[in-house]
Amino acid sequence: MDFKILFSTFAAVFVAELGDKTQLATLSMSAGSSSKWMVFAGSALALCATSAIAVLAGGAVSRFLSPLWLRRIAGGLFIVLGIVFLLTRAE
Repeated sequence: MDFKILFSTFAAVFVAELGDKTQLATLSMSAGSSSKWMVFAGSALALCATSAIAVLAGGAVSRFLSPLWLRRIAGGLFIVLGIVFLLTRAE
C-alpha cells in the first residue's frame, strides 16, 4: 500500500473541500436537521460516490492522455472557468 499517495490525496481533497459550497450546504442541512448522523452519512456517501466517479474517469482518461497533459488540461479548465466566473460576476 502506497501511504504517500493515500496521505497526499487525503490532504488535497481535505483542503480543497474546506469552506466550499458542498461543505456549506452540509452545514446548513445539519443546522436544520435533528439527525446529524444522517446528514453526515449522506454527505460522506456523496463524497465517496463523486470520488469513485473521478477515480474511474481518471483511469479511463489516463489510457489516452499522460498525467502531464491531464494536469495541463485541468489547469487550463480552471483558468477558463475562473475567467468566466469573474466576467459573469461583474455583470
